[in-house]
Amino acid sequence: MAKEQKQVRELQEGSYVMMEESPCEINAYSTAKPGKHGSAKARIEGEGVFDDKKRSLSQPVDAKIWVPIVERKGGQVVSVDGNDAQVMDLDTYETFTMRIPDDEDLSPDDEIEYLEYEGQRKIV
Repeated sequence: MAKEQKQVRELQEGSYVMMEESPCEINAYSTAKPGKHGSAKARIEGEGVFDDKKRSLSQPVDAKIWVPIVERKGGQVVSVDGNDAQVMDLDTYETFTMRIPDDEDLSPDDEIEYLEYEGQRKIV
């Protein structure tokens, strides 16, 4: 499992957090001051890294939460077939097929960056 535990107060916008068993990038992070009967609360809003679903979470700031270790890697496009691209990892020379995002225009020999977490990959 490529994840670690952190306290909610250590999180910040742009970092990753596990929400509903899915890695999400934090878009908004806000805290509410402690009241008469409780501790300070944090509200986290994020978007799924691989499924683009919006999720939100409310936790005490001293609670522990899982943070995925999402790796940013480099690759080279070997071939393009419709919406799929055959990509070779530049470190391990492993080849695999990835879906091309709608806003990307790739051709063979292009170098790309992609995110990887537990076998899931996404071109950025």
